[in-house]
Amino acid sequence: MSRFFRGFVIFLVVWRYGLDQLILSGLKQPWIRALAPRLRLGRDLSAPRGQRLRQALETLGPIFVKFGQVLSTRRDLLPHDIANELAALQDRVPPFDSGVAVATIERAFGKPVDVIFSRFDREPVASASIAQVHFAAMLDASGQTHEVAVKVIRPHMKEVIEKDLALMRTMAQWLDRLSVDGRRLKPRQVVAEFDKYLHDELDLVREAANAAQLRRNMQGLNLVLIPEMFWDYCHQDVIVMERMFGVPISQVDQLIQAGVDIKQLARDGVTLFFTQVFRDGFFHADMHPGNIQVSVDPKTLGRYVSLDFGIVGTLTEYDKEYLAQNFTAFFRRDYKRVAELHLESGWVPAQTRIDELESAIRTVCEPYFDRPLKEISLGLVLMRLFQTSRRFDVQIQPQLVLLQKTLLNIEGLGRELDPDLDLWSTAKPFLEKWMLEQIGPQKLWKQLLSQAPRYAKILPELPRLVHDYLQHPHSSVSSAELLQVLQESRQTQRLLVRLLWIALGFVLGMVLMQWFNVSS
Repeated sequence: MSRFFRGFVIFLVVWRYGLDQLILSGLKQPWIRALAPRLRLGRDLSAPRGQRLRQALETLGPIFVKFGQVLSTRRDLLPHDIANELAALQDRVPPFDSGVAVATIERAFGKPVDVIFSRFDREPVASASIAQVHFAAMLDASGQTHEVAVKVIRPHMKEVIEKDLALMRTMAQWLDRLSVDGRRLKPRQVVAEFDKYLHDELDLVREAANAAQLRRNMQGLNLVLIPEMFWDYCHQDVIVMERMFGVPISQVDQLIQAGVDIKQLARDGVTLFFTQVFRDGFFHADMHPGNIQVSVDPKTLGRYVSLDFGIVGTLTEYDKEYLAQNFTAFFRRDYKRVAELHLESGWVPAQTRIDELESAIRTVCEPYFDRPLKEISLGLVLMRLFQTSRRFDVQIQPQLVLLQKTLLNIEGLGRELDPDLDLWSTAKPFLEKWMLEQIGPQKLWKQLLSQAPRYAKILPELPRLVHDYLQHPHSSVSSAELLQVLQESRQTQRLLVRLLWIALGFVLGMVLMQWFNVSS
């Protein structure tokens, strides 16, 4: 019954904001599309479609707001106007009763809250659709006091999410069947992606693990502070972490008064992002102003303070190489190489004509080269490439969509701090260094060292495997083992040959330098 009532409420909201017009106008049948304007029935639908969609999602509540936020990152699927409106959605949710938060904490850890904490602030300091945060203090075994932040899941969230997701799946099926434009948006896949995203956020231990990984990766960089997790008090429904002190990054005047170098702060933000992406392949993917503060403590003045680690992006070595080569080819205006990279990655159908894809990419990218490099938005270029790629049925990977969304956030923050920020000049050293590491002698040596134990174990078996194969040539197991060893032997040989050529080149260079020195 409750599901039926919720469905009826959704229908009323869809009707109120004229979303039925968006659906009907995209249907396959021409007579239904022609009928759509006649069904307005006195409703005022003069507001832009993106604004009406945003208002409808806000009316439907926090789960639909979060869905709109996730959907806004899929600029490869959405029209530009709708994506921009959805990006403006804010996760404003009233806090739930602090008594419920206390009960959740006590149930998670089996102790009264006054035993766990020496002080617990009943008034929450932040509230969102999934959880809210309270400040507290706790004593460690040595009696030292630690200021902490306690994040608590909203009550009954799983049940609420499951009900709304079930309705979203139903609506996605209808949209997929009835509307040509709707099918292009891949509604079922988008809802499935949102399902995974929400259930990941419901497990706060996952967020704690993300924070711990980022903290470990960033040690020694001296650019960012990430809270330490108190693992004895981390549960699926509650996590306790170090309390962080800082000024919100949007309060630029207050940061200037505290003595923060704003231009350096902007450059450090870009350095931080590209380090996470190209060095670690593990990046904070929710870097909006609400999650970023700046330390004004004299010991750590000007360092970023990162919060909320529910969403992180991960990149494989292949993803990183693809991105580095794309950015490098773009700034060389080598559009054919950009097109070839799309084809090599398997993201476009094999029958796609390279010249047509190259022409489409040139149309997107070329206008940017009439401007100074500092005015080029890498995030915007990536977004336009994603949008153009819809024509060619390009399958954009979720991790790159997260990257594009985060890149837009970083650029926006950087240029608010420093309007003259040249993102490419800051990013270029990372790309060049990373590319050198991928093709230079250091990479070859690392590969050889990493595979050495495996080769040391397998290669001594080669004579026995050859003998067994000659004795039993029809044995599939022996032939398979032999083939594996031979392939690995050839791989080792190629690595050694490449290292040998590099060594010979180095020696030859040293000899020539010595000869020139003697001659002079």
